[in-house]
Amino acid sequence: MTRLVVGLGNPGPKYARTRHNVGFRILDHLALHEGLLFQTGRRLEPYVGPRAFSFAESPDFVLLKPETFMNKSGDVIAPVASAFDLEPDSILVVYDDLDLELGRLRLRPHGGAGGHNGMRSTIDRLGSDRFPRLRVGIGRGRGSSHRNVIDHVLEPFSEDEEVEIEIASREAIDALLDWTRRGDIEKCMTDFHRRWSDQRPE
Repeated sequence: MTRLVVGLGNPGPKYARTRHNVGFRILDHLALHEGLLFQTGRRLEPYVGPRAFSFAESPDFVLLKPETFMNKSGDVIAPVASAFDLEPDSILVVYDDLDLELGRLRLRPHGGAGGHNGMRSTIDRLGSDRFPRLRVGIGRGRGSSHRNVIDHVLEPFSEDEEVEIEIASREAIDALLDWTRRGDIEKCMTDFHRRWSDQRPE
């Protein structure tokens, strides 16, 4: 059974190393780990929907990076999922989370958008919030105002933060592969939350 792993981010080199693009970054790590190459959406066949994405395909799963900008992510995710005839529980979304400490990872079987525009778009276009997700902590930064939040998510990681995010990216790979193979998000949560807690004590 095919499963879809989606990383959220913004397209283009301007945003490549920013906090908001950590979903893209983790999918890049996963593709490299599995020897997969991302291709332009124009090469996905048979498929007739929007092509603003890149994808990498294995026999068991597809990696998808929407290139519509964050707040339009669902405009790609929904038609690609439909093309593969996937129900929401066969789609896992990886994205940045302000409310988690830098580098913390949390799996969830479903939930709301939590103020994240990419997740809001995805939920709206899928017509459901009943899909698993991997939240990647980026911390809240220097303030809670709307302007401070925007500046924070669109800034590159500092040198010290890069170390933490690289560690988190490597930790995420095993969990994502486990989910693609078994499709059991509850078991995945049990196994990996315990492992991550042991590795990164509170």
